[in-house]
Amino acid sequence: MTASGMTARPGTTGRATPLGVAQQDLDAVETIVRAAGTSFYHGMRMLPPDRRHAMYAIYAFCRIVDDIADEAGSVEEKRRGLAAWRDKIAALYEGRAQEPVTRVLAAAVPRFQLRANDFIAVIDGMQTDAETVVVAPDMATLDLYCDRVASAVGRLSVRAFGDATPAADRVAHALGRALQMTNILRDIQEDAERGRIYLPREYLLDANVPISDPETILTAPGLPAACDRLARLAHGYFREASEAMQQCDRVAMKPARLMGATYDAILSLLERRGWKRLHRRVGLPKWKKLWLACRYGLF
Repeated sequence: MTASGMTARPGTTGRATPLGVAQQDLDAVETIVRAAGTSFYHGMRMLPPDRRHAMYAIYAFCRIVDDIADEAGSVEEKRRGLAAWRDKIAALYEGRAQEPVTRVLAAAVPRFQLRANDFIAVIDGMQTDAETVVVAPDMATLDLYCDRVASAVGRLSVRAFGDATPAADRVAHALGRALQMTNILRDIQEDAERGRIYLPREYLLDANVPISDPETILTAPGLPAACDRLARLAHGYFREASEAMQQCDRVAMKPARLMGATYDAILSLLERRGWKRLHRRVGLPKWKKLWLACRYGLF
């Protein structure tokens, strides 16, 4: 390890690269992250080099499998694409990696104790989206979905951030659910246009919302009550994540605190907008994002 936090790449004349990975692989992975336009790209850039590029690779993996599930194509094509990534994850844990994302991940896995089951859980979540038109899942199904597409990503991320303790896993468990529930509430209209509704069946039925189809759900008088209930559950998970962070490495949790604060603010904006004008998108202004980044120590 060099003083800059980078590892000398084997076979070089001492030139250090993050994780000891070829620079062209690092550049290729970062290009995927930049092209995705994620609001957390600049936050990831604040991490030390090895952790930053591990996070880029985790994000790039998630972006790629998400695109397989979401983009046009037959269910069988999507299954093949996701099956190929299952094989790639198995191969990298056997010491074989054949393209930039898996080569960077192969270096990050032993360094940050990244677990194969978490990568596979993400693929399982993407397969749900690829194979199933989700309309009002029951709460147990929704919870499993949130764990796969969000909390599993969190379990990988907290290790790259620098904390592999059980408390960090609790942060991932709660924060992943809070973030995904916020996404669900933010994207109700967009998801409905794709024939999907991720609001839990129990909440809709308790609010007397018929669950026959997305259009009926969107126009039901009881929809706001169901949304408010899911928002309260998400706020509870934000609090649970914050409490778990108190038992974690403070520096390692900086990115998680920023993500939590950003999404909690988005959830509050959604609640202020209400659930009858779903076509009105909600987002944080740039000054607010900058203020949060400064407050949580990323600059």
